Amino acid sequence: MKNKHIFMRVTDILMTALLMLLMAFQVTGQFVHEWLGIAMTVIVTVHQILNRKFYTSVFGGRYNALRFFTTSVNILLLLSFAVSAVSGISMSSHAVVFLSGFLKTTTARRIHLTMSYWSFVLMGIHIGIHLSIIASKFPKGKFKTAVAAVMLLLSGYGLILFFKAGIPSYMFMHVQFVFFDYEKPTVSVLIENLIMLISWAFAAYLISLLLKRAGKKKTAQRRQEESVKRFL
Repeated sequence: MKNKHIFMRVTDILMTALLMLLMAFQVTGQFVHEWLGIAMTVIVTVHQILNRKFYTSVFGGRYNALRFFTTSVNILLLLSFAVSAVSGISMSSHAVVFLSGFLKTTTARRIHLTMSYWSFVLMGIHIGIHLSIIASKFPKGKFKTAVAAVMLLLSGYGLILFFKAGIPSYMFMHVQFVFFDYEKPTVSVLIENLIMLISWAFAAYLISLLLKRAGKKKTAQRRQEESVKRFL
């Protein structure tokens, strides 16, 4: 069980690292980008197999706001990954050429561009949800407050970068071709992508905290009402 848990964490780290590289097309180029996409597809598939219990529990138990939020993000993330992979395979000119061509190139490019950025945002939110679970295990203190302050500053800068890069236009199909700055240093590209990912992770972390508190309040209220009914 312990080995499985470690393996799951390794796949999480690999998915995040591969996503960072996939979003840095101007650094990797077409050939490497395609093989990174294949690796990502394999890791995501392994991740789903390791977390298969999630799918068996989707239709069971009671749903509160936090569980609905978490489940929705997980399903949407999987769908965005799947659509990104399918559209990418259709445009392949190196890795899986024998599988390409089943979609019109212009259609596949537009879908791939849109779903890639949705995958990026949803991955950040997915990380943030798990971050809230991890952070809840640490006691409150100056260190935790300092980390939250740094995360808040990074998140603000990440959102500025996000809109400056015009990513919302790509996500909602307002633009068909993405602009890549090929003169920007590799380190700068990767750091900026990471900061943008952090901004969505921190936003999801805050939302998860609010939903968790709302859920506890609602549970306490329900228990109080039930105790009153028993007393009457």
